[in-house]
Amino acid sequence: MAQIVDRMIRAAKLDVTLYDEVERDRGSLGEAMTVVAISSVAAGVGSSLVGGPIGLIGGTLAALVGWFIWAVLVHFVGTKLMAEPGTQAELSDVLRVTGYSAAPGVIRVIAFIPLLGGLINLAAAVWMLVAMVVAVRQVLKYQSSGKAIAVCIVGWLIQMVIIGLFAMIGLGGALLVGAG
Repeated sequence: MAQIVDRMIRAAKLDVTLYDEVERDRGSLGEAMTVVAISSVAAGVGSSLVGGPIGLIGGTLAALVGWFIWAVLVHFVGTKLMAEPGTQAELSDVLRVTGYSAAPGVIRVIAFIPLLGGLINLAAAVWMLVAMVVAVRQVLKYQSSGKAIAVCIVGWLIQMVIIGLFAMIGLGGALLVGAG
């Protein structure tokens, strides 16, 4: 347990060596998924006082599914559409490394604080985006942060559209069930 906490702190500090270490540690996929789960539950808890049990479940699931979609898109865009000569990464490599980039999202657990919740969520989103850029630059062996930023933003935008569509379908389904 101490190792995962230490790694989460290093990930949140944007420690480049942590992302390289996790990339090489093929056995750390479970740890990385634990980080994502902890961060996602924190998002759910942060949403729970606003949305009640639905906020808890919805916030947790949205964060979890959102990260997974984002990571898969980053892998595809980064290795297929925007690869550099040294870019060579398996999806599992990207999942491990970007899993740790979710560590700053743990602060969302206090997003229920009135008047500060939005600011906390914004800070977490920006911090996680920066961590994702560091992670992507390392795992995809990019020479510059500019390409990692582009890959992360493209993946994030597409992921937001997909999550938005799921939310609209879910809201529409809830309205239909409520009307019936």
